[in-house]
Amino acid sequence: MAHPTEDKNFRLPTAVRPHRYAATLTLDLDAKSFSGQQTIEVELAEPTREIILHAIALKLGEVSFRSGNARHQPTSIRPVEVSETVVLSFDAPLPKGPATLELGWTGSFTDGLRGLYLAGKVAATQFEAADARRVFPCFDEPAFKAKWSLSVRVPEGLAVLGNGPIVKEEKDGALTKVTFQETEVLSSYLVALVVGPLVGTPAQLVGGVPVRTWSLKEKEHLTRFGQDVALAVLPLLQDYFGLPYAFTKLDQVGIPDFEAGAMENAGLITYREVTLLLDPATAPLSVQKRVAEVVTHELAHQWFGNWVTMVWWDDLWLNEAFATWMAFKIVDQWRPEWRMWLDFDSHRTSALYLDALKSTHPIHGEVRNAGEAGESFDAITYEKGGAVLRMIEGFLGEGPFRDGIRLYMRKHARANAVKEDLWNALGAAAKQPVEELATAWVGQSGFPLVTAHVEGREVALSQQRFYSEPGVESGEKWPVPMVLRYEDASGVREQRVLFRDKQATVKLEGTGAVKWLCANAGSTGFYRMAYDKASLAGLASNLQVLAPSERIALLEDQWALVRSGRGSVADLLDLAARFGNEEDDSVLDELVGRLAYVENRLVDGEDQARVRAWVEKLLSPGLKKLGWQAASGESDRVKLRRSALVRAVGGLARSPEALAEARPRVARMLQGERDALEPNLLDVAVAMVARAGDSALFDTFLQKVPKEPDPATQRRYLMALTAFEDPALAERAQGLLFSETVKTQDVASFVTGLLANRTGRDAWWAQMRKQWKDVVARTGGAPMLVRRIVESLGMLRTREHLEAVKALLRDNPVSDANQATAQTLERLSQDVELRERCGPEVSAWLKRQP
Repeated sequence: MAHPTEDKNFRLPTAVRPHRYAATLTLDLDAKSFSGQQTIEVELAEPTREIILHAIALKLGEVSFRSGNARHQPTSIRPVEVSETVVLSFDAPLPKGPATLELGWTGSFTDGLRGLYLAGKVAATQFEAADARRVFPCFDEPAFKAKWSLSVRVPEGLAVLGNGPIVKEEKDGALTKVTFQETEVLSSYLVALVVGPLVGTPAQLVGGVPVRTWSLKEKEHLTRFGQDVALAVLPLLQDYFGLPYAFTKLDQVGIPDFEAGAMENAGLITYREVTLLLDPATAPLSVQKRVAEVVTHELAHQWFGNWVTMVWWDDLWLNEAFATWMAFKIVDQWRPEWRMWLDFDSHRTSALYLDALKSTHPIHGEVRNAGEAGESFDAITYEKGGAVLRMIEGFLGEGPFRDGIRLYMRKHARANAVKEDLWNALGAAAKQPVEELATAWVGQSGFPLVTAHVEGREVALSQQRFYSEPGVESGEKWPVPMVLRYEDASGVREQRVLFRDKQATVKLEGTGAVKWLCANAGSTGFYRMAYDKASLAGLASNLQVLAPSERIALLEDQWALVRSGRGSVADLLDLAARFGNEEDDSVLDELVGRLAYVENRLVDGEDQARVRAWVEKLLSPGLKKLGWQAASGESDRVKLRRSALVRAVGGLARSPEALAEARPRVARMLQGERDALEPNLLDVAVAMVARAGDSALFDTFLQKVPKEPDPATQRRYLMALTAFEDPALAERAQGLLFSETVKTQDVASFVTGLLANRTGRDAWWAQMRKQWKDVVARTGGAPMLVRRIVESLGMLRTREHLEAVKALLRDNPVSDANQATAQTLERLSQDVELRERCGPEVSAWLKRQP
């Protein structure tokens, strides 16, 4: 009979639970190996002949079990690869009650970006979702929370960071032994260690908690902004949760090569350098906002995830959706002029796009094993989850929602929880039927398309599930919390409706004719809107009175209707033509994004040139009015509007005039002239100049990449290498993928850039198919990066491409990206169908333009 551990979906038995780990690790950075000694205090709920722990690629030495004065040696130590466990078997039942398990082991650093690995000169750990087992034999599931007392033996002269503050540092032979303060109870995925030639900012106290931000010495000047964000938002989070920060100290550290954006390890948050380190004098506002949002996201996790932890990975959204929503809420409170909720809306778009596929998944879905847990880190878990929380907060009210969160935190402190625990707390605080609303949105895939038809002062509403594939229908419905905003004789009004049924009629409050109606006020609802022809015309004629978020939603919804075959691309372009005088940068970004898709994917040849000419005619007057040079005291809003217009006119329309303006400015910037380009123009100007660049410019970027200390600037130059459209230079860029120029963390982005290159795409695609296994292996097995490689294939355009992608993924399945494979194929199939369906319509519309 097969042992249950021989099933990859195996979960640890709960009869043996850890309470405390006391471990010492000895690191050999030159040999990339380590050894460990550990005592685990456990509790046996019943007698057992077996103890099962997680371990991958660890060689166990001496193991013993102590209960009272009795010592037991295992009769066998059996690693089981499929379940990533080791089974300790004993010749007699081990007694019920408290005991200790003592283990010694050896292991090696991993070659990828998980477990314990080398990122340049820095040794770092990354354990989420299930990689603590690569370093410690442990109970590596979220429900097995325990205290950790860790010591590390390392070469002298290195900074050593752990979850707690250092309580002892002593010479131990040729090594230094560092002992950390014992932690609060933690799940194993939140344990962390970083060792390397790092320097930190001076410690600054927030309510007695020392806060420091760390980097390599040459990047020390880039730590101030991330440090200031943490100092500013930590008190705001403590106030929101009504609980102090729990983990003794807070270290933030930039890791030179890192899979995710950041990781919320308790008291030791690790970051990809580009999400922590920047110079605010030269960083675009988008980079500053991104760093602030990521830092706040990880700090929010110290409560949601670290203090109260999910039982299993099916409730990952309890961590990630809340941290996503909370980050935008807190940063918006700190910097209201940044209008963070408009950024949130653009993030939410990716979730709406993904959730309109048949291959989507619920926010809360079945997760059978650690590999599937890794596939849950996507836009549904993060952005849809965050959007649904925002929608529920809007329904309950900010005060009752916060009271429910505080109750949940107090009730499940230091413990694990499931989604029903949260609904109960919110329902008790708000005295509202939260479970009905939450269960429908969290447990059900997809979202509704709500249709609104206005007749006099009545609105006829209907709903059906929205699919982006034309002709697909199903019968689901949702309780939809709607905010209707409209104008009548009494002015602009709002009315709230909980739309539960397939159809309903709402009588609008007020008097007189309804001038216009927006049925998703503030764009806070996670649904698409379709209006009758007269209502859509009313909105299009009154764009100036709609909020920026509502104008964005109007464009997004009309585009979604085109994709699903319910709307005309000609009507969408007619609507876009009304935005020529748009002054809001966020709305312009949305407009440029939609038009860029039309130019890049729907048309070719002369029609492509016509789209560019039309875009230039529509938006270049705005750019000419602003000019390229920022005026003294100019607001961020104006700077960002200029950036959006340069993207439209220089990036999308490929205006020769814009390129002529950008070239000398980029050249002066590369010579060190800081005022040559306003920081918010850097990304678009470098990209458009690279696209038309020569070999000398290619060499300049290539030489700057490894030497550039600022991570955002380094990434800008790296991605510029993929943009050169001279065929010989495109080929040179392709050859860099397997070189040291491209760090592991950047492999997927670099591949995506190569596939986006119009002159190099087909040659790279042919090469990529030949070297597919090598390209996937270049990620080092990092699950997030593997998925991004598969998703990059969505950059391809034609039916011929689609058939080749199907064959490639059929013949070379990627086990860590089953979900990404299904979604990429479905999305690419729809893109190809859209191109074939709408290309002729775009061509005809263009020919009608004056």
